[in-house]
Amino acid sequence: MITQAFILGAGLGTRLRPLTDVFPKPLVPLFHKPLAMWAVEACEAAGCRRLSINTHHLPEKWAGFGMGRDVTFFHEPVLLETGGGLKNIEDWIEDGGLLIHNGDIFSSMDLRKLVEAHEASSDEATLAVRSAGGEKRISLDENGRVADVRSEVRGLPGTHVFTGIYCVNRSFLKRIPAGEVIAVIPAFQELVRDGKLGAVILDEGEWMDLGDVESYLAAHRTLALEEPVHPESVIGEGAVIERSVIGKGAVIAPGARVTDCVVWPGACVSVEVRGAVVTG
Repeated sequence: MITQAFILGAGLGTRLRPLTDVFPKPLVPLFHKPLAMWAVEACEAAGCRRLSINTHHLPEKWAGFGMGRDVTFFHEPVLLETGGGLKNIEDWIEDGGLLIHNGDIFSSMDLRKLVEAHEASSDEATLAVRSAGGEKRISLDENGRVADVRSEVRGLPGTHVFTGIYCVNRSFLKRIPAGEVIAVIPAFQELVRDGKLGAVILDEGEWMDLGDVESYLAAHRTLALEEPVHPESVIGEGAVIERSVIGKGAVIAPGARVTDCVVWPGACVSVEVRGAVVTG
């Protein structure tokens, strides 16, 4: 059984600025939990109890994250990219497979299906893919096998969207050179040539890349993950809240109006605000 997971938390989140001037992208709140905590819980639901997370931007903000869990952090003073970051935790990985989850996406897909498909195969890696919802860079053949990645191996058009979630065997890391800043894609492409890259289509459930402020706001309008107004927020008399998420400890002053907004924990609103993220 796969019981260990790696959460990619080291990205810069440049498209989500200025929100990522406050937190690393995986720690930006989605409803009332950091985005990365949704990823952690998804991995736990798939059977993972041992977790690792890489960090780079604002690493001090991770202090206290995952308390009570078996979490190991790997700080990258120099950003190693997706492949280099994975190679960097090689000594931490125990025997058995590894579930990898990008820390800047939200998913309610059933990752047990991914884990089960990988464990039942002889593939070195198995990708979770979707039929729609983003740029199609993975080509599946008639048997559901990965036949190309980014059309760079065999020139095949993409048929599916890569979710940023996948499983690997420990042996997969031998395909990633040590001490290099490198993406994981070349290793995937090598697997395609060797016929050892599998895939499972997970179209059920939500999947969102919260890449920019617009998509971040849209996620709070689309999803119904938790009660939108945290019970420990303070809502003044006569304040109006419409289609908005109000975080823990946030204060909405008497007579203020908040429409289509996300108000972060501890933030204060005393006027009319519409279509914005209020961070402080």
